[in-house]
Amino acid sequence: MKKILILGAGLVARPLVRYLLDQHDYGVEVASRTVSKAVKLIDNHPQGIASELNLKDEEGLKEKIAQTDVVISMVPYSFHPKVAKYCIDYKKNMVTTSYISEVMKNLDDEAKKAGILILNEVGLDPGIDHMEAMRIIHEVEENEGEIQSFISYCGGLPAPEANTNPFGYKFSWSPIGVLLAGKNSAQYLKDGEQIFIPDKDLFSHYSLINIEGLGEFEGYSNRNSLPYIQLYSIPSTKTMLRGTLRNKGWCSTLKKIVDLGLLDEGEKDWSGLTYKDFLNKLMNDPAEKDIKKNLSNYLGIEESSDIISRLEWLDLLSDDPLPLTKGSALDILGAKMLEKLQYEEGERDMIILQHQFIASYPGDKKEKITSTLTDFGIPHGDTSMARTVGLPAAISTRLILEEKIQITGVHIPVIPEIYAPILQELKELGIMFKEKREDI
Repeated sequence: MKKILILGAGLVARPLVRYLLDQHDYGVEVASRTVSKAVKLIDNHPQGIASELNLKDEEGLKEKIAQTDVVISMVPYSFHPKVAKYCIDYKKNMVTTSYISEVMKNLDDEAKKAGILILNEVGLDPGIDHMEAMRIIHEVEENEGEIQSFISYCGGLPAPEANTNPFGYKFSWSPIGVLLAGKNSAQYLKDGEQIFIPDKDLFSHYSLINIEGLGEFEGYSNRNSLPYIQLYSIPSTKTMLRGTLRNKGWCSTLKKIVDLGLLDEGEKDWSGLTYKDFLNKLMNDPAEKDIKKNLSNYLGIEESSDIISRLEWLDLLSDDPLPLTKGSALDILGAKMLEKLQYEEGERDMIILQHQFIASYPGDKKEKITSTLTDFGIPHGDTSMARTVGLPAAISTRLILEEKIQITGVHIPVIPEIYAPILQELKELGIMFKEKREDI
């Protein structure tokens, strides 16, 4: 029986664990710092083991890696290189859903010498996005075409019937990561021109993106899109943009949240303050007692604006005491958002991933290709986010164990040997793209 070690038992792990346990010939161990989470995932399955492991326990980690056939690391990305080095030492394959870091890339030669594969970015974004992009790019190239433009947006959102709050967003995990992404600068290529957006202006630059059957969403640029020109091997492209999708109103509101300093990470003493006091302090303690008037003046918006209404709905204008006396503004905002922007029992989330290509062919032919994935969570079951992140990692693990993926080194899923069988099985599991082509 092949042995699989899964490090981490977070909210996206369940579909991954259950898929592998359902293979009948795999032993699956879930190791987590909080063993109760691992126990819940295994759910008394006879081929499953739940164990407690702190990643700082290096001897314990090495012992578990030495006794397995493949390691799936679902822990924070900063731990991946440590896990990868032990996988190299013990010649064990490794899978992660996280973005590949420079430290991981630099392990390529060592992984090849050990004869193992370290496969990164096999989740949703990154993951499925790469796979579908490369499938279409390779198809265009097989027909003697070349890519002139690539624009991609991805978002995890409430399903339309679950979109019940003024922010148009809900969290199924800690919001800190989502909010911190709002502090990133962005770079992309548009019609041959490199565009740079400083972090403070990120939410001022967005487009309205129409998703067939679902309506319009706001799309804004996600970090640096330029390296994907080389990564996808499309030097011909004049446009390269990867972005994030949100419901309408998100960008204008987050822009003012940034302007207020609500994403600041510096620890401060907030002893004895209410939320209203907290906001006034961020605005340098204006003398005016009317908090709405202060916000209106400070942010340059009307008191009746939707943005102030959203902040009021979040209880940030209230006389309630702050939940902590020390911490950052980001900690306070994150705690309040986690409290107010939760999924109710039985509500569904929704994943939207859309790629748009312009391809040119010999004879002055041009084609617009739109490939769209929309997927919904299962009421009272797995979220779409968990399925679209966990299942690609699970499928790739099975393919590695069955020796259907035989390459070695450090990789992401941009070659047919990896992406073709994963996309095919995802389609069989109901996670599929709808493709539309039109001559232009």
